[in-house]
Formats: sequence, C-alpha cells, structure tokens
Amino acid sequence: MLEQLQIILSEAIAEISKATSLEDLDNLRVSYLGKKGRLTLAAGKMKDLSKEERPNAGKKLNETRSKITQSLEEKINHFQQIEDSKERQSLDPTLPSNPIASIGRHPISQMLDQAIKALRRMGFSLASGPEIETEWHCFDALNTPQDHPARNESDTFYFDDGKLLRTHTSTIQIRTMENTKPPVRIIAPGAAYRRDEIDATHLSQFNQLEGLYVDKDVSLADLKGTLEYLLQNIFGKETPVRFRPHFFPFTEPSFEIDILLDVEGKKSKWIEIAGCGMVDPDVFNEICKARNDDSYSPEKVSGFAFGLGLERLAMIKWGISDIRLLIENDLRFLGQF
Repeated sequence: MLEQLQIILSEAIAEISKATSLEDLDNLRVSYLGKKGRLTLAAGKMKDLSKEERPNAGKKLNETRSKITQSLEEKINHFQQIEDSKERQSLDPTLPSNPIASIGRHPISQMLDQAIKALRRMGFSLASGPEIETEWHCFDALNTPQDHPARNESDTFYFDDGKLLRTHTSTIQIRTMENTKPPVRIIAPGAAYRRDEIDATHLSQFNQLEGLYVDKDVSLADLKGTLEYLLQNIFGKETPVRFRPHFFPFTEPSFEIDILLDVEGKKSKWIEIAGCGMVDPDVFNEICKARNDDSYSPEKVSGFAFGLGLERLAMIKWGISDIRLLIENDLRFLGQF
C-alpha cells in the first residue's frame, strides 16, 4: 500500500503542475481527493491491512493527502497572481476617481456631542457600563418594586440566566456609585433596550443620555440650573423650560421637563422632553449596603439625576416626524444634516 500511495502522490503532483486553469485543478481535486477519488479508495483498503502495517500506512496516507492539498493550493495561488497582474495592468491611474458623497454627522451623534460639550463645561465626566445587566443594577438598586411593569418579560429583554438588556443607562449611575466615593458628577450615554413595537415614535433599541451629581448639599436649584443650561444650549438661549411634578421610583421629588416649542405657522406648545429628580434616599441606602460603608448615607450626601432620549431630542430639534428615519441609513435623509 505504501508503494501505491507513492505512485498516487507522484502522479497527482505531475498532473497538478501541468494544469492550465482553475477548472483543471478542480477536476484533479475531485479525481484524487473526492468521495470516489484515488486517495479515498486507497484509504478504504486500510481495513485489509494487519495491525502492524496500519500505523505506517495511516501516517503515509495523511502525508500524501497533505502534499496533494498543498500542491493544489500553491497552483491556485499561482493562477490568482496571474489574474491579479492582468487586472493591475488594465487599470488606468490617470482616470478620475468616483465621487464620494459628502454627508454630515448623524443627527444622534450631533445631539450627543452637543449635550456632552455643554455638560463637560459644568464639570461632568463621561462614564460607561455594560449593556447586559443584572436585575439588581437595573431595578433593585433603583428602588423599583417587584410588581413594576418594567420588570415584566413583555417590557424587558431577559436572558435564560436571569440577566437582561438594560432598559436605561441608570445602571451606569449605580455602578459608578458602587466603585467611586462621592463627589460624583457623571454623564452616562449609551444604548437602552425595551420590548416596544417599532413605529413612528418607538424603537426597541434607542439612545439615552443620563446624568448624576452627588455631593454635600446638592439641591433642587442645582438640578434646575443644570438642565436649563443644557436644554437652552441645545434649543436656544431663549427657550422656556418648565418642571412638572411627576413620580419615578428612584427620585424624590421627581419632575418631567417640558420646553416651549415654536413651530413656524403654528401655535407654540409645550413638549415633554426629559425626566429628572433628587436621588431617593432608598437608592443611597442600597448603594451603602452594596459598598458595605456609609459613603452615600442620605445623612451625608444628596444628589440629582436626569435622563433624556437622544432620538426624541433630535426629532424635536429638526422636526423629524418618524423615528425610524434615524435608523434606516437613507442617504437622502442623512444628507440634510
């Protein structure tokens, strides 16, 4: 059998060297290595060999297959280099290049940059965290009760191990407080996920920008001044901003924020744009338990938090009527920005 394998190898190498096309090489591959190829048929005779002969025959069989395969690959590369050379020779470097479409930055990127620049001027720094989160970081640490609708599988994407896709970037706030002593002043931008039906005003994945400020004697006046400055940087210095009492489980007191929007040819109207509030003492107590210290004791610190949807900000600022336009990558739409 060893002599037969040597003959097969010699004949295969000789035929491969004489091949003049990729089609020839493919036929040779089938002829020698295919299901009914010469080497495959030779391998079928291994069962007829004695136990003493099989080790050497098996080793020779593998060597033969490897050498034939290597020879085929080298010949294929040879043909490919010839084709590449022909392609290069046919190129005319003096021809003008194809025009590249000139498109500005995506509206979400513009909105994020504008907000970050405004908040950085007030001393906020960027923070980040994982998009796959635990229930504790996403709900328990934020004082969210067990029967809250957001914890339902119909609203949140859960994994089999109990983890989930974060429903807001407040998880970054929790992780920052876990690992950093106050004072803390952070911006937490990133993707969030909810089981919403995709329509003109909803996406299952969207972008949030949240902020957190914790220190001694942080007040509601600090919160109001920060958000007025941020929103007037985005929508104009004369934009009226109002705060309406609301309820969120993780802040107390809590507010929804509206801006007065002027639309040409229409009556001005108030539009809800964000949520905010003073950090609930229960959140601070939960952080103290996780840290096993009293750095965030409500007796020592206070703070505020806020959250904005970047898609909503962009839609309001540029009058975009359908949120789906922001994810379709249509150059006709993006070219306007």
